[in-house]
Amino acid sequence: MSGNIIEDIKKRIQESQRILVVSHIRPDGDAVGSLLGLGLALEEVGKNVQMVLTDGVPNTFRHLEGADKVCNRSDGEFDLVVTLDCSDLARVGDALYPTALNGKELQAYEPDINIDHHISNLNFGRINLVEPRASATAELLAKYMGGFGLPITKPAASALLTGIITDTLGFRTSSMTSEVLRIAADLMDAGANLPELYRVGFVQRSFDAVRYWGCGLTKIKRDDGIVWTTLTRADRRKVGYPGKDDADLINVLSSIEDAEIAITFIEQRDSIKVSWRARPGLDVAGVALEFGGGGHKAASGADIPGSLDEVEEKVLAATKEMLFEKSG
Repeated sequence: MSGNIIEDIKKRIQESQRILVVSHIRPDGDAVGSLLGLGLALEEVGKNVQMVLTDGVPNTFRHLEGADKVCNRSDGEFDLVVTLDCSDLARVGDALYPTALNGKELQAYEPDINIDHHISNLNFGRINLVEPRASATAELLAKYMGGFGLPITKPAASALLTGIITDTLGFRTSSMTSEVLRIAADLMDAGANLPELYRVGFVQRSFDAVRYWGCGLTKIKRDDGIVWTTLTRADRRKVGYPGKDDADLINVLSSIEDAEIAITFIEQRDSIKVSWRARPGLDVAGVALEFGGGGHKAASGADIPGSLDEVEEKVLAATKEMLFEKSG
């Protein structure tokens, strides 16, 4: 990564006082951990920071210090706007739209700095720090925040380590390197409790989340190396699950021994959220891109308009075609 980008980010931070930091809809551990890690570090050096997630902080990560400071909408004027872990602006949701002023909706804030690790990132910021080889956006922040002139305190370290743990599935993804482990060790030295963060952020599940898994597991299907299931809005209501995601059921499906690709289809109000996980050597990011999504070769997603049956049929056909071409 060019040192010029790090210096440019440092300069922009130094010149700014009111800073807006946002991440993506249906936030995962990397989104929450990156948001809190950077936001708390900026507060530590005296910046006025607003941290925004359209869908708020999931219950899984509310134990992290600073989670209570995260808002659903931005408010006010800012000298600097930073997006984290977002491959494109659609992923931000309403976080860049300020609350109405005198009954009139204002224009969305334009991102000044875009920090991300997705290969499908559109480089939409004025400054783009995008490294697809990184295991998580939290890894990039842990690596470069010193260069930004920001300290990593114990709360920030805990948030960043949570982001790394969750996005690497507990240090198990193909993006893992010895450097990531060294960064994790540095975060532990800064005060992060790895065993506890691992247990709470990656292993522990609520009773409602496990019941929600049950809804999906009863509908699981398998064909041509692909395993998949569906989760409806009715499923969420039935078990009282508060999120709009699959409660990480996709990681359970991806552990099936003869599955090359695992997929979950999660019904939203106006679309279907699709998540792919693939064995090493396969690239599901290309399939996700066909449907307006993106991500990584082994883990991607997309929000696709249409009914559950329609989207399921289209996605399975495209995924099977990719597998056929790969095997051929």
